[in-house]
Amino acid sequence: MLHKTFLLAGSIFAGLGVAIGAFGAHKLKDFLLQTGRTETFEKAVMYQFYHSFALLIVGILLMQAQFNAKYLNYAGYSFIAGILIFSGSLYILCLTETPKWGAVTPIGGVCMIAGWVLVSMSFCK
Repeated sequence: MLHKTFLLAGSIFAGLGVAIGAFGAHKLKDFLLQTGRTETFEKAVMYQFYHSFALLIVGILLMQAQFNAKYLNYAGYSFIAGILIFSGSLYILCLTETPKWGAVTPIGGVCMIAGWVLVSMSFCK
């Protein structure tokens, strides 16, 4: 049943990625240019998209009996945590100009890496 959770989360995060990216490109463009955070904001959106697709892949793989569901479940949760922490901290950094949020970002990156390691482990059933 978790496959539906990850499919739903992946599609929601992907849709939010479009909305956040459009908001940044149109409504925040001048602000991001003034603060020099355009590239950081774009990176947050990009990684959110990549890992939204990863969640969709995990959801699809969970419907296949030949893969280790335990590792795929952990991978899905790792991707969700990664999106929230990595992209979320970059969004907050861009909008608040609070540099300490940059220290949180690598934790999200580690979650994303862990997710990919767990996906690969699921293939070694």
